[in-house]
Amino acid sequence: MRSYNPDLTPPWKKSAPVPEVPADPDLVVEEVTTGFCGAVIRCEAGTVTLEDRFGKHRVFPLEPRGFLLEGKVVTLVRPASGGPVRPTRTASGSIAVPGARARVARAGRIYVEGRHDAELVERVWGDDLRIEGVVVEYLEGVDDLPAIVAEFAPGPDARLGVLVDHLVPGSKESRIAAQVTSPDVLVVGHPYIDVWEAVKPSSLGIRAWPRVPRGQDWKTGVCQALGWPSDNTGAVWQAILKRVHSYRDLEPELLGAVEHLIDHVTAP
Repeated sequence: MRSYNPDLTPPWKKSAPVPEVPADPDLVVEEVTTGFCGAVIRCEAGTVTLEDRFGKHRVFPLEPRGFLLEGKVVTLVRPASGGPVRPTRTASGSIAVPGARARVARAGRIYVEGRHDAELVERVWGDDLRIEGVVVEYLEGVDDLPAIVAEFAPGPDARLGVLVDHLVPGSKESRIAAQVTSPDVLVVGHPYIDVWEAVKPSSLGIRAWPRVPRGQDWKTGVCQALGWPSDNTGAVWQAILKRVHSYRDLEPELLGAVEHLIDHVTAP
């Protein structure tokens, strides 16, 4: 007696099996029908909610072969916990600590050049900084940095970290930073003329940040080149900031610099 497989579908018409992947928080997938790409923020019975880089939410059914993960078809399934998915990492990629209280502020500080820098650091590292008790303040430029450092009076129990824009060899910023020699002060920076450039163009839906001729205000030139309103760069920045959801939206040069500063200020 022969045993027959009840499935009479020809082999060439059968779909190859695909892996089942738990819809864990922050998992980035693409829905195959619509092409909507986003991170998992919630998974409930039969559905998953994704958030794209613009902050838009969409709910999709947990259908077989319904999503792409790193370009490969997968079937999303509800995580083993069975409960709603909650983020397990902060925007910086650190392990989240649910219910953690902000620590009393340290004597140490992190200084950044301007308000936009401070807002971007808060956007991505805010949760981490509150847990560590690190306060971020902005300087409105670094021309007077040596005097500002002297006034702060850094020491082993009050370390100071400074984030500088356009810290490249031969720049004005590099010459000013070289005047700060205290072992309790760490001055680091990124190569970008303005912190706007530290946001990945792909996160904003543009191909690249435009080149602005020397002598022209950089923000104004960028807005004009991209067709953004150049008479209100503050509003443009707020629109940019809303598209920054996590460290994935920032260039590695800024990520490394900020992480270095946090380590310096919080070192025992």
